[in-house]
Amino acid sequence: MIQRLVSAALIVATSANAAAVGSPPLGFERQALLSKLTGSKFYGNATCSDCSIYEAAESVTAPKANVWAPITPEDSLAVWNLLHDPASGLNLTDPDVAVVNDNYVWYIDTVHVNKSDVLPYLDGSGPKPSSWARAIIFEGGKLEPVSQEYMIGPLPVCGETTIQKLDYPYNGGMGGSVPFNGRYFDSKRSAASEPLLVSVMSNITDITSALLGGVYYGSSNTNSTLTATTTTPTSLDGNQAFQIIMFKVPGTTSYLRPLDFFVILDSTGTDASLYKLKGLVTNTRFFPTVADLRAAFEAGELVEEFYQPSDDDWALVKYNPEMGVRELEEKFAPQSLEVGGKRYKLDTEQKYVEYMGWSFYVSHTRTLGIMLYDIRFKGERILYELSMQEAAAQYGGFQPKSATTLYHDTHFQLGADLFQLVEGFDCPFGSTFWNVTVPTKNSTTTNVNSICIFETDAGFPLSRHRAGGGSNDYGFSNLGVVKASLLTLRSIATVGNYDYLFDYAFHVDGSLEITVRASGYLQSSFFYKDQGAWGPRIQEATQGSLHDHVLTWKADFDILDTANSLKVTELKAVNTTQPWWPELGAFEQLQLESYDVATERELQWAANGQTFYTVNHATATNKWGSPRGYRIVPGKSNIRLSTLDSPFSRRNTALSKTHLAVTRQHDTEPWGNSVQNLNMPWRPQQDFAKLFDGESVEGEDLVVWLNLGMHHFTRAEDVPVTLYSEAVSSVMFAPQNFFDSAQDGDLRNRRWYTVPAATKENGNVAALVSETYGIELPQCMVSLQEPIVGQVI
Repeated sequence: MIQRLVSAALIVATSANAAAVGSPPLGFERQALLSKLTGSKFYGNATCSDCSIYEAAESVTAPKANVWAPITPEDSLAVWNLLHDPASGLNLTDPDVAVVNDNYVWYIDTVHVNKSDVLPYLDGSGPKPSSWARAIIFEGGKLEPVSQEYMIGPLPVCGETTIQKLDYPYNGGMGGSVPFNGRYFDSKRSAASEPLLVSVMSNITDITSALLGGVYYGSSNTNSTLTATTTTPTSLDGNQAFQIIMFKVPGTTSYLRPLDFFVILDSTGTDASLYKLKGLVTNTRFFPTVADLRAAFEAGELVEEFYQPSDDDWALVKYNPEMGVRELEEKFAPQSLEVGGKRYKLDTEQKYVEYMGWSFYVSHTRTLGIMLYDIRFKGERILYELSMQEAAAQYGGFQPKSATTLYHDTHFQLGADLFQLVEGFDCPFGSTFWNVTVPTKNSTTTNVNSICIFETDAGFPLSRHRAGGGSNDYGFSNLGVVKASLLTLRSIATVGNYDYLFDYAFHVDGSLEITVRASGYLQSSFFYKDQGAWGPRIQEATQGSLHDHVLTWKADFDILDTANSLKVTELKAVNTTQPWWPELGAFEQLQLESYDVATERELQWAANGQTFYTVNHATATNKWGSPRGYRIVPGKSNIRLSTLDSPFSRRNTALSKTHLAVTRQHDTEPWGNSVQNLNMPWRPQQDFAKLFDGESVEGEDLVVWLNLGMHHFTRAEDVPVTLYSEAVSSVMFAPQNFFDSAQDGDLRNRRWYTVPAATKENGNVAALVSETYGIELPQCMVSLQEPIVGQVI
């Protein structure tokens, strides 16, 4: 049994400021008091109470039930049984024994609840909307095999529950159906094509041994010393299917040890006997047949200049003593701790959070991950929904895999890949942790402690000012400073090689910030000296493959209610004349020009940051007559996809090709992308571009779609893994005349210093007055506990 161990004990003890101090310990003068403090009751053998950072947050009851919550494990099992009931007519086979031409369930998730059903319940006395499940079924047993999506509800399963095709969210012309060749290339399809791959590779073992130092007899054959990996997309429009198979050195670090050998297969249809070899690639040469490859090999035309190292210690995320020792690194690193106690409240059952005026609900799906709803500040709604819609990555190179690769991580069920967070390292000690559940066939998997919630110091003051003047020893008449803090909801999705970190940060001034970071292994390529245009050499035989990460968010703003507009404000340099400067004539100065976006459209960030976008209420104004709204503030690396007409992302990734966009909200447009879009780049199930059909967005219920991401200019420092410090992107939603003044006046975590004038009564000495507003500094001991890493349940 793993025990929690005390690993550190810290004293948090600072003498609280007195109401009036004659000689305050400010600046360097504080250092002079250190020797006195060291011997005081706060140090040494002091007896202090514990700062119980592990105490649970206070409970609160959510005002309404969480209608966006994922379906329960009980409902998931009931849906599974209903689908497999012969009376359903679906003719399903258990996935554990199914083959490619059977009908079987791929996954079960939750249907997005209609906003038009939610608002009457949320804001009034309307009925609570019912819950529905969605299921994608691979129907390989049909005469025309397809992947078909269904909706099952209402839940819980009862006499009124029906199974219907889920067609309405998709605008590609096929409804919830995708051709067999465009569906997810799962283990059944891989198993169907494996015999062909083995037949090819087992006939060229002499070639692969010479060039690659290994052989391949199949993924489960113990004689194989190479491992195979594929890429996506595996179709262009669902009429054909192909596999680009690259070989690597086996092991957990195989992403960084690619080999210079590719097999391309035609895997069209459900009849594996019709699959065929399209060609082989090595030395950047394409060989249509094995005979062509062998002829070149026997002619001595194929050579490898570089080889992957046999060891992989260099690619592991562990301590590397060969790098030496940093001075003072034996000390425990600084921590952010809630020593004053948790200042947020939770309804754990309803996944509802309150913090410093903020309130919101949390949901989760296996497709999209974390989703936030009914986000309010000081009781007024700012956003109805905030959710990530897609995490796309597109690569470049002069090798079959890198040149072809496009990923949609919702296709790989990003939300199912939220795993346990390490306390004290992924999240601060004392954070609140929540589990997520994922329907898995006829059971439910629980990923423990995969969401964390914590409050931290912002690392800077929220506001401050020092007013100079006054003939006193302090050099100011007053000094005010307000502490900045924020509540963060964090999750990390490990999707294959990458670890995406998602932060939703709620600042005490009413600002909301989204940050995404990327770590984990690069998808790399074999190194060629003449391929530097696609990335540098990062290891003996490895090139860091150039690529884009673009992650799209849906922000369904409801500033006060659904009557909203999007204002564009442009900062321009204009020539003006002014009567008090007649000698200057016309001169250049700054000026703002604003207009409301009339109809749905895509938008871009302007050069030099000279345009900003604000979602305003259509009629409500603040005390000063300005429209009440929230500004969209770009942060770090607000990019879009670089390739706008690649054959592999032509139409299936349209949402990644603009910085931001605005559309009218419709229940029939819940998602910007489809989980099955990836393998249909020319004929997507959901075409984001079709959302822009000329509808008005002035004074309407509007949705803003915005992209975060990074152009990943790969580097040697991406080994062993990419660093969160550099691969980061962010955006903030900040009040823009939403209030009558800054929202810091009601915060008591501040200090206010004044210096009254010297008088005869005080001996002509100016005494500093310090106001703490009742917020004294905690005096306590912190005992940190070693984190526990548990199992997936």
